[in-house]
Amino acid sequence: MTNFQHCQSVVTPSACLKNVTGPADAIHQKAAPVQFRDALQSVYGPLDWLPEPDGAIHRFHVPGDKQGSENGWYVLYLDGIASGAFGSWKAGSTSTWCCREPADPREAEQVRHHTEQAKRQREAEQQQRQLKAAIRAQRWWRDARRADPAHPYLIAKGVRPHGLRQSGDALLVPLYVAGELVNLQRIATDGSKRFLAGGRIKGSYSPLGVIVPGQPLCICEGWATGATLYQHGYAVACAMNSGNLKPAALELRTRYPEQPILIAGDDDRLTDGNPGRMAANAAAALVGGQVAFPQWPEGAPADLTDFNDLANWKRAHVPA
Repeated sequence: MTNFQHCQSVVTPSACLKNVTGPADAIHQKAAPVQFRDALQSVYGPLDWLPEPDGAIHRFHVPGDKQGSENGWYVLYLDGIASGAFGSWKAGSTSTWCCREPADPREAEQVRHHTEQAKRQREAEQQQRQLKAAIRAQRWWRDARRADPAHPYLIAKGVRPHGLRQSGDALLVPLYVAGELVNLQRIATDGSKRFLAGGRIKGSYSPLGVIVPGQPLCICEGWATGATLYQHGYAVACAMNSGNLKPAALELRTRYPEQPILIAGDDDRLTDGNPGRMAANAAAALVGGQVAFPQWPEGAPADLTDFNDLANWKRAHVPA
């Protein structure tokens, strides 16, 4: 989910003239947009435009993202020592930039002030994007019809709709924070998935079932995995991906401080570092919960990763 997570300083080598002040700063300010673009390009690849040095948040298309999207953002300041910040709404990463090393404590404080200002601007912009996405999600959800049980994705996963809705051919999975609908995940007939642009993901989840005091609340990644667990009698919160397991678990622990929590993790056996296991273990440790992973029968392919995969493989290969 998007947040002011990681702050990596980027100082353009050609612009790093330490302890240079006075007229040289005018040179830096004229060259700053080009040097700032160099820093952007070192992260995102070639860009055919120059940044606006007006101290305002600007959006831009990140090469490789969906055509027409503007997931990138930047802000560039020229007052005093030229500095700025940039990042990606989609990736959630943030970097800071300065045309050279500060020459004295006054300049260092100015750069720090710009960094804090950029953070505030970025957070305000993010809140506006999330609010607009939430309003759009609520409208889509209100206007959508009940999901077709024969939708190709549901058939492929072997699960029922369990309250999902449908707009056109796309299934709509609702994501909530503190009981408020904040985003939707759209699932196409081929299984491809997309969230609403700008919508909140961090800490959100899609609930299935009713939480019973004393009974485990399962937290998993994908909705189909959650539907499988729900069909086996569990109350479930689907965090949508491994990166949101910890934020979603923390949100739920805050709302239900006494509830037993079971993290039903993915087992990404073919992925370096097994991110599913790492994320599940970290989430369980964070909220004082238990963790469970699929137990693979002999002969189960190594590309199976979650409890839905396990259920479907057993249905096809294990006699009832």
